[in-house]
Amino acid sequence: MSCFDLTAPLTVRAVDAFDHERVLLFQDPASDLKAIVAIHSTALGTALGGTRFQPYGGDEQALVDVLRLSRGMSYKNAVAGLDFGGGKAVIVGDPNRIKSEELLLAFGRSVASLKGRYVTACDVGTDAADMDVVARTCRWTVRHTPGDESAADLSALTALGVLHGIRAAAYHRWGTTSLRGRTVGIAGVGKVGRLLADRLFDEGARLVVTDVREEPVRRLVGKYPQTTVVADTEALIRFAGLDVYAPCALGGVLNDEVAPVLTAEVVCGSANNQLACPEVEKHLADRGILYVPDYVVNAGGVIQAAGQLRRTPARRIVARVEQIFDTTLAVLERAASEGELPGVAADRIAEQRLRAAAEARVAGR
Repeated sequence: MSCFDLTAPLTVRAVDAFDHERVLLFQDPASDLKAIVAIHSTALGTALGGTRFQPYGGDEQALVDVLRLSRGMSYKNAVAGLDFGGGKAVIVGDPNRIKSEELLLAFGRSVASLKGRYVTACDVGTDAADMDVVARTCRWTVRHTPGDESAADLSALTALGVLHGIRAAAYHRWGTTSLRGRTVGIAGVGKVGRLLADRLFDEGARLVVTDVREEPVRRLVGKYPQTTVVADTEALIRFAGLDVYAPCALGGVLNDEVAPVLTAEVVCGSANNQLACPEVEKHLADRGILYVPDYVVNAGGVIQAAGQLRRTPARRIVARVEQIFDTTLAVLERAASEGELPGVAADRIAEQRLRAAAEARVAGR
């Protein structure tokens, strides 16, 4: 196993700012492991964030992703009121081809070498069973052992948080939390998107969905035959009569090409880093489209993970996830009163808490 401390990845393109505490590359040729762990901030406490396992177009793309995701975790945890910092890991490669027990054990040893500065959990490409393997060599792992009532799949509470974010956006935009009769477009009906669809149907919403894979769409339509399916995201963003667009797959989907043609009045989904660049939010706002900052509404999973680490009772974890409604509404109302974009308002809230924590640490409090 080899480890390289990436102290200055400043030449990486498309990264707004490199302000991380530590970035490390771990390689273990025997198991095909190549992983990057990025610790953005420990001002609020131990860095907490999931492990993403997916193929990338190159090492630079993987590095850009982990830098953005880890920074997003710092902001997410700060706005959610958690006493954890922000970190993230990516494992480079196709999990369908190279994921193995040996690789996961090697990854666990890599995280363990950080001696508790970073705690990992599941994310895109990893699941509860994977984390149980990682935990065999790393005690700084959020496990989801069957039989623990507080250890539900992180996806379930992520979906619950996004639902409350959508309800808060509906109240801000239309004056009611009811979603009955509203048309919601979900891009990506995998782990979180599928569970969000369940909750939206319970709320009486009409769904339009798409996914790059046929099987999850087929399962959803089998459960809810009234679902409208469109060919791809391009068709979804142009779907007439869309009230809410919920990106629930990978990030970067809101760009200069999408902003002029999106039909929805509200954007609120579970995907991380939905904005290809910050300027896109202004383009959306100029067309009267309300963008709800993704890290505000998709915090249910990390709230769950933090609760498990603190051994918080399940009912209290769920109650805290439900508070995402209040948090989202507070961000939207602050943005409206200050005359700024919701993304800017959320960032200010996060940065204020991070700055106060850093100053308190320096002062020895």
